[in-house]
Amino acid sequence: MMTGSLFAGGLIRPAAGAERVEALAAVNGTVLMAGTLQACRTALVPFRYDEIDLSGGTMLPGFVDAHAHPLLFGMRAAWADVSPGRVASIDELVRVLCEHAARLPPDVPIRAFGYHQDHLAERRHPTAADLDRVATDRPVDVMHTSGHGFVVNRHRLRTLGVDRHRPSPPGGQIGRDGDGEPDGRLWDAACDLITGDDGIKVTNHGPNLHLPQSESDILAGAELAQAELLRAGITTVGDAQATGKELSAYIRLHNRGRLRLRVHAYVLSSLLDQLEVLGLAGPLGDAWLRVLGVKLYADGSLTAGTAYLPGGYTDLCHQGHLYHEPDELRLLVDRVHRMGLQAAIHAQGTVAIELVLDAFAQAMNRSPRSDARHRIEHCGLPTPDQVRRMGELGVVPVGQPQHVTEYGDGVLAAIGERGHTYTPYGWFRDAGLPVVLSSDTPVVVPNPLAAVAAAVTRRTGRGTRMGADELRLTVADALRGYTMGGAYALRRDHDLGTLEPGKRADAVVLDQDPLSVAPEDLPDVRVRQTWVDGQVVASG
Repeated sequence: MMTGSLFAGGLIRPAAGAERVEALAAVNGTVLMAGTLQACRTALVPFRYDEIDLSGGTMLPGFVDAHAHPLLFGMRAAWADVSPGRVASIDELVRVLCEHAARLPPDVPIRAFGYHQDHLAERRHPTAADLDRVATDRPVDVMHTSGHGFVVNRHRLRTLGVDRHRPSPPGGQIGRDGDGEPDGRLWDAACDLITGDDGIKVTNHGPNLHLPQSESDILAGAELAQAELLRAGITTVGDAQATGKELSAYIRLHNRGRLRLRVHAYVLSSLLDQLEVLGLAGPLGDAWLRVLGVKLYADGSLTAGTAYLPGGYTDLCHQGHLYHEPDELRLLVDRVHRMGLQAAIHAQGTVAIELVLDAFAQAMNRSPRSDARHRIEHCGLPTPDQVRRMGELGVVPVGQPQHVTEYGDGVLAAIGERGHTYTPYGWFRDAGLPVVLSSDTPVVVPNPLAAVAAAVTRRTGRGTRMGADELRLTVADALRGYTMGGAYALRRDHDLGTLEPGKRADAVVLDQDPLSVAPEDLPDVRVRQTWVDGQVVASG
């Protein structure tokens, strides 16, 4: 017999920003109706059902995070935490690493995640010499908060064979000091060096996030990430860089009945040959786990200073880099497009965004497809003309407004006044583009209400308002971006993103109504419960 639930006793908004209703009825994980308490009770008469008292909470559709890195989020929990707010100087970073190292067996690499140069008192990256203060007899690997690079100690450089004569790989950079010696920084495609002879290699298809781990550690990291995301009210994610490591973890969880988070994988373009051999002619999977598209990279990280900005960095000492030559990028996009998959392309700088738009236009002209929904990830510094062109091509920009809060000051320091248009959500909205909010976790801690606040206020951590008022969203716009917009980006708007009849009963219950809270107070709104398929999966 089908079973159901009746939700009442609080404020229920079937769509983010919509008018409230008194009750919501769900049967077998699907919304039956939303309306008056009496109407919902009448609709549930044929079914056995429970009444759920919301105790004054606010129910919204579950949050949909269209761009995240769940396994990296879970993996970094076993590393030292050197993120902004945890360490404020290189001396503190070294101290935290030394404390972490003291708890490890002597033959285990010392790893850390999350430093950002703009949040350190010295306003610079750590160096190999700094990390030698932690250890000289085993590797020390510290990942930048962007995920686009590491700083390593001299022991690691020696074991990798990195010296003054080793060139930087295509799509990456080996950092060097004034004398041309490696200084410990390994950016983007150079991250391949750290994964070992038998590790995952991605060449110039992206930064390598996939350090070696045991199968048990990988699975534990996936479960930890799932639990944390669900506690944040996130019911659906897009994994924005999946390899066999990620897919294997999700499949094992799914096969064991332990996947409670809806996962949509964008397989890294280094695996495109394998996808073609499999004969994929479109998305593959079910309501819980889908291979949806391919992740590509056009340029590097803006917060790390490796995004391609010719003449755009204020120190004028570097310009970042592209991952692919334009012809290569166009060929990759064309292959993805012909397979019926979404292309999700990281592009921060204006030049990179233009190359991506050219590649999309060529692919669609050669092989017309309706509603391809190709994506530009981050889409940090588009021009108004590029935003207009995105609308013409049906491109979906997928941004992360918390980057403004956490790293906006660093962006302004790195590129000057141009940085004020970083992640221009207002332009996207006014051009009729889908508004999509996401986290990019673990680059930031996943907190959808903090993301909403960032999109509304555009305040940096030091209080600077980035850009004109036209770039800001309303609270309702931003909430839709983390529900309906995320579902659209993941091609799940037919069954996710709202609590309308016929859609999945994925919901979040908050302790306050976000539409009644001052924007600056939104990060303090707490998640009481998260529901997926009509079942409670997390409680605050």
